[in-house]
Formats: sequence, C-alpha cells, structure tokens
Amino acid sequence: MQDTISKLQNTQDHQIKIFLILFALIFIGSAFLLDSVSTIIDGMSTIIMEGDRLITDYVEIAGFGATFLNAGLLMLLSLGLLQLSKAKLSGMAIAAVFLMGGFGMFGKNIVNIWGIITGVYIFAKLQKHPFRQYIYIAFFGTSLAPLTSELALWHNNTIMALLVAFLVTVAVGFFLAPVSNACLAVHQGYNLYNVGFGAGLAGTIIYAIISQIGYESTPVLHWYDSHHLGVILLLYGVFICFIICAFILDKQVLSKYRQLMKRSGRLVSDFIRSDNCGPVLFNMGILGITYTSYVLLVGGHINGPTIGGILTIVGFGGFGKHLRNTIPLVLGVVIAGYVGMGHLDEPVILLAALFATGLAPIAGQFGWIAGIVTGMLHLALVQSIGAYHGGINLYNNGFSAGLVALFVLPIIDVFAKQRRRQQEARFSKRVENDTLEEEIIRR
Repeated sequence: MQDTISKLQNTQDHQIKIFLILFALIFIGSAFLLDSVSTIIDGMSTIIMEGDRLITDYVEIAGFGATFLNAGLLMLLSLGLLQLSKAKLSGMAIAAVFLMGGFGMFGKNIVNIWGIITGVYIFAKLQKHPFRQYIYIAFFGTSLAPLTSELALWHNNTIMALLVAFLVTVAVGFFLAPVSNACLAVHQGYNLYNVGFGAGLAGTIIYAIISQIGYESTPVLHWYDSHHLGVILLLYGVFICFIICAFILDKQVLSKYRQLMKRSGRLVSDFIRSDNCGPVLFNMGILGITYTSYVLLVGGHINGPTIGGILTIVGFGGFGKHLRNTIPLVLGVVIAGYVGMGHLDEPVILLAALFATGLAPIAGQFGWIAGIVTGMLHLALVQSIGAYHGGINLYNNGFSAGLVALFVLPIIDVFAKQRRRQQEARFSKRVENDTLEEEIIRR
C-alpha cells in the first residue's frame, strides 16, 4: 500500500514538474513573439530599475515581451528552488509558481525577490528545519518585494542603497515566517492568501517606520488600457490546452471534477492529492476561461495586473478554488461596485473582483449568501487599505481578505451554531414523535 502511494506521488510530482516547465517556457517563448530582442532587453532594464509599488503594470512601462519574459523566468526560478529544496510538488506548488508568474506581471522581478527569500531561508536554518518547510512562505512573502526597489530608489540606486535595501528585506523575510504561521490561526484557513495577510501587517509597520525617517509615498497607477488580440488568444489557447490535457490524463475527468466542486477549499485543500492531476487541470482551464472572459465582459483590459489576477486564480485551482466557491465572491464585488456607482472596469474594482476569490473557502463552507456579502465587504475595505502600507505590499487584496475573514467569521459562526441548534431540535422532535408512535402501536 505504501509503495503504491509513493509511486502515485512520484508520478504526480513528475507530471506537475513537466507542466510547470512547459507553462513557463510558453511565457518565455511568447515574449520573443510579442516584441523584438532589443525592446525586451530595454524593457527588462526598466522593470528592474524602476519602482514596483501598487499599481505598476510592467506591460505599460516595459511592454508585453519583457513582462512575459520576467514572468516566465520567475516561474522557472521558483520551480528550481522547489527542486533544490526537495519539496514535494503539489497543489500548493502550482499555486505558488503561478502566483510568482502572475505578480511577475506587476511588482515582482528577477532581482527584487531575493531579500525576502534569503530572510526566510536564514530563519529556517536557525530553526534547524529544512528550507522546504518554509519555501512557500518565502514565495508568498515576496509580496513585499517592492520594498527592495523603493528603498534603493529612495537613495538613487547607489551601491550602498542597494545593500541596505537587501539587508532590510532579509530582516523582513526572517520575521515574516513566524508572523505568517500565526496568521493562519486568526482566519482559520478561510483566507487562501494567508501570507498576504501577514505581509500586509508587516508592510504596514515597515511603512510607518520608514515614513518617520523621511520616506514619502505618492499614489502610483501605471495601467495598460488597450487590447492586444494576440495575448488574449494566447491565454484562451493555453487554458483550452489545460482542458484537453485533462481529458488525456483522465477519461473520467468530468465525474471527478464534480467531486472537486463539492470541496469547500478551506486551507489546506490540496486538490492534487485529493482529486489527482486530470480534474485539477480541467478546473484550472475552466477558471482561466471564465475569469479572462469576465475581465473582457466588464470592459477591462488584458494587461499585467489582470493577467496576474487571472493566473493567481488559475494557480489556486489546484489549491482551494473552483467555480462554485469563487463566483459568489466576484458577484459580491460586482453588486458593491454597482451600489457604489463605480465602473466595473476601474482598476481597483477589477482587481478586487479577481483577488476577492482568496476568500473562496467562506463561500464553499457557508454558501452563496455568505460569499456574496463577504465579496461586498472586501471591495469596501480594499479600496482604502492600500494607504496603510503605501503600496509596498503587492497582496493588498490578501491583506484585506484576512481582515474581512477576521470580521465575518465570528458572525457567520453565530448563525451557523444557531442553525445547527435548530436542526438538532427538529431532529430530537422527530425522534420523540417516532418513539411516541411506536409506543402507541405496541399498546
């Protein structure tokens, strides 16, 4: 039995590794179809040298070619670190690699991520634990990667400024590991962007400190607002390939997908381990097509941040998200957007809809009404919370999601307990009536 499980895990590991390598190579190859080599080189230089605070769309400042290359390289680097640390490849691995690639479209680059990762690595070694136990905290913790660029730019990118920026982010990464572990208990696994919540708290404190010593943050909005048909077709083509591959891997993928849709998604929900690779690929493809279509239907643009949001949803299709538990959150954001007289294609509302799906386990566990209300609250909070960390936390929605979960879960729990008591009372009444009927019959 143990040998069978081990063989299955090895097969899954191999399939996931091949899948992630191919996906990263598609992005890298596409980069050279979208732009010339000289344009890509100039764009990569811009991505590395410019600031990365929210919202900095790499497509707007550097072009599609450099942005896709940066995202693809980040995915390959992430997979390489997973292999070096001997981490088991799972649904969380897919989520982490896709998230790194997604935010490689706006905020993370091949230079600014290393301080956080190094800090988490040092923490693991001091705790005498293997790095693989903390590697996902390292990946998700790079939400604070803009801190490197901002501190370096603050002092004109001098060598000393770069060194100080690196050391500061190493320290942040070191303390982020225990903070993130503690945050899981706060939201009870109902916020899939757990490290985003911890990073938001850390970012708020760091921003307050550096503001005291003279750092000033001004709002940033670099947003590509045109349509590139080639990129849109590429996304749809890739997601359709996911679905085709799902049927190749598993002929009974549809029946297994229905089982996957019944899961709440609450942490830790590794769909690879519970449902296997075929249904997960199918789920990822369906999510990708659905939310790419959503962006286009509301009049949004396929740019760095929106592709990042779509890839994050797709990646978590292996680790907690599916249509049944994400649609209520998006619907809640849409309703709140209309009530607030906003436009659904506005950057903040559009990204809130995509990233509100981090709270998918609430809808999966407690139903559509809870999901819709949670989505509405998420939009209300996320529009103002960025000011507290000055845009240095890329997972602004993850921070907001953690606070929303902290607020709504006790309220939901009260109603859930009341409902359980009512059900138990009705059940007891039925048992009592049945017993009485049996007594009457015996007499």
